[in-house]
Amino acid sequence: MNLKEEIIKLKNELDVTLVAHFYQRDEVFELADITGDSLELAKKAKATTSKYIVFCGVGFMGESVKVMSPEKTVLMPKIACCAMARMIDEGYYEENLVKINEAGIANEDILPITYINSSAAVKARVGKMGGMVCTSSNAYKIIEKGLESGKKIFFVPDRCLGQNFAKSLNLKSAIVGDGSDLKEADIICYNGFCSVHQQFTVEDIEFYREKYPDILIAVHPECDPKVCDASDFVGSTSQLIKYIKELPVEQKVAVGTEFNMVNRLRSKNTYILSSTKPECPTMNETTLQDVYNTLKSIKDENIMKETEISVSEENIKYARLALERMFEI
Repeated sequence: MNLKEEIIKLKNELDVTLVAHFYQRDEVFELADITGDSLELAKKAKATTSKYIVFCGVGFMGESVKVMSPEKTVLMPKIACCAMARMIDEGYYEENLVKINEAGIANEDILPITYINSSAAVKARVGKMGGMVCTSSNAYKIIEKGLESGKKIFFVPDRCLGQNFAKSLNLKSAIVGDGSDLKEADIICYNGFCSVHQQFTVEDIEFYREKYPDILIAVHPECDPKVCDASDFVGSTSQLIKYIKELPVEQKVAVGTEFNMVNRLRSKNTYILSSTKPECPTMNETTLQDVYNTLKSIKDENIMKETEISVSEENIKYARLALERMFEI
């Protein structure tokens, strides 16, 4: 019996749901009971009756499941850390607030919004300040609702998302620490970014448009604003999938997001918008062997501590509050 068959056998024996993000390796993705983007996975995992959730993704995603379902045992075969989420922690969050205060903006005049790609601790800090979580697919609605407060939005951690959403809403944005005027901005952005989506350039778009004049360009809003401006479609992971799958098969499209997801979208006329392979290194850390080891540890009643996700009660309380505010909208 090979490793894949062993995993299937263990899954069938155990009270477990195997969950995998769209960016996971194909061999892991194909074995999952539930697939999707980060928030979708947390919601679907909460709806399951399984005692154990084995989550294949990056750390903040596993934490989101634990925050929404603290009664479940959440295990990650590999607790890889999203590079963007790692760019901000509670300390950096506070340091940025100090810089915003030094620019003449008081905390009571700020409404924080954190992208789902952040730790439970950061989500909790946002929740304590009356803020909310957002995803790349609902950020427009969340930001519009936040602006009704009359406060400035402090958007963390991805500056590109903040800038792109501000531009789409005809708002002014500024980045903490880059010398721009924070007081003039409607959306103040933390200076974080996605290392994968930073690989796509306007030059890449120009290359494909010259080679295939009728090609469409579809990118994720974590890309640089100049790349988004030069594209035909900008959307979240799930929005990109829907857009591309609905195109006529003869329509060429170049896609600016993670390689594994794009590679399995459709077999013809779909190109990666990069001369290099835009593969998320942390999303690719989880292997079949890791999945097998985790399932085997459940069966043997010897769960490895390094695979279990734990979040403090206080962080669960306030991070959930930030998530629930988003759900209400």
